[in-house]
Amino acid sequence: MSGFPKDFYWGGATADFQYEGGFNEGNRGLLSHDYETDGSMEHPRHHTMKLADGTIKNYRSSFFYADQIPEDATPVFLDNEYYPSHQAVDFYHHYKEDIKLMADMGFNIYRFSICWSRIYPLGDEEEPNQEGIAFYRDVFEELKKYNIEPMVTICHDEMPMHLALKYNGWSNRHLIDAYVKYAETLFKEFGSYCHYWLTFNEINAVRGFGPCGTRESDGYTRYLADHNMFVASAKTVILGHKYNLENKFGAMYAMSGLYPRTCKPEDMLQSQLARRENWYFIDTMLRGYYHPYAKSIWQHHGFETLEISEEDKKTLYDGQLDFCSFSYYRTNTTQAGDKWFNVGGDDNPYLEKTPWGWGVDPLGLRYVLNEIYDRIQKPVFVVENGMGAIDEPDENDYVEDDYRIQYLNDHFKAMRDAITIDGVDCFGYTMWAPIDLVSLSTGEMKKRYGFVYVDMDDKGRGTLKRTPKKSFYWMKHVIETNGNDLE
Repeated sequence: MSGFPKDFYWGGATADFQYEGGFNEGNRGLLSHDYETDGSMEHPRHHTMKLADGTIKNYRSSFFYADQIPEDATPVFLDNEYYPSHQAVDFYHHYKEDIKLMADMGFNIYRFSICWSRIYPLGDEEEPNQEGIAFYRDVFEELKKYNIEPMVTICHDEMPMHLALKYNGWSNRHLIDAYVKYAETLFKEFGSYCHYWLTFNEINAVRGFGPCGTRESDGYTRYLADHNMFVASAKTVILGHKYNLENKFGAMYAMSGLYPRTCKPEDMLQSQLARRENWYFIDTMLRGYYHPYAKSIWQHHGFETLEISEEDKKTLYDGQLDFCSFSYYRTNTTQAGDKWFNVGGDDNPYLEKTPWGWGVDPLGLRYVLNEIYDRIQKPVFVVENGMGAIDEPDENDYVEDDYRIQYLNDHFKAMRDAITIDGVDCFGYTMWAPIDLVSLSTGEMKKRYGFVYVDMDDKGRGTLKRTPKKSFYWMKHVIETNGNDLE
């Protein structure tokens, strides 16, 4: 007996700016990530900015790292830079082929993000872009043809560039109304297709210009932006439930495990305090209020308090999420003396690592599933998990990725044990990513995750031909047997 519920969701997950492409097509507007270059472990991704005096400078502004960007700096495209979001791997023109591949594997769910600037090119127009709506309706229809349930990420680490430049992104409450209007458009246009919605992606990890549209890198601006995102999420949940009682809402959190380095009491306490940097987001959005420890988080980021109105407090409570979805890739450690906001922690010396230095810890997935469910006791969903690796194709672009098969096999067993032994209410899993795409952290193509190999290099060169890897056929069998034959 596999231990997975008979109606368990098996699928994959992608993000539009890493996967979709279609830049400057279908009246799509500019995104905050469109000016972000490719990179590597040695050379971080950056936004190219032009200062008032004509100087060109680079600024890190994505995911965990954010530089202070001057007010007079405006983003520019340079001929000698490569911007991966423009083409990505071109799902925009390959969506029928890609969805067919997902169906051939047996997927019964596909998590994808809708590009805000494809629906509202500037972010806050009066009327949506009908070409964008038509494209996504075609995607939903294709999924429906194969009985694949969609799970939509409404905002995946991005925003229309206009909102970032004019309003300083999520630091301005104008974005709350713009976001809710955008979400309501999705409910009106696609509500008959989709009942699982994620309001934001890895909201606890993103900061800076790329994901949040803010130029400042200080703690107050970050947590003010987070509060506005909390309110926008809650208003969207309230609205979405009114549109359809079947709608279920989550938001995605980066919840890779964090262990104390040793059993010293000081290290144990440090681990608890550091983990609150993540719980802050889950507690607020799934319980509907700020936990008392929030003040200590703010103080460690250099400010005393946030002004939170009674109206916002009521909105947060009324707009609690229905389930907790999260990403899990690795575990790290922390010890006394680390900064509280070092939420990523340090390497775990007991683990083997991927080529990008991420510790492989299948048992950690069971640990985190229990950690979340014990605390929240709402259903959970593993919406991202996977292994970035250097795949070596043969002359036919076929990849024998036994390392990926072993990684997934071990993580699936841990997930099964969390369900059957520990009683965790986990109702689905979507791997990152079903088809090779551009890495968020480094902007590389060689850091591959998919069951399907895409012929494209780090600079976007290649035929874009799709070829199933060995793991494709292994995953097909896992889904057919609902995990019954895991080794």
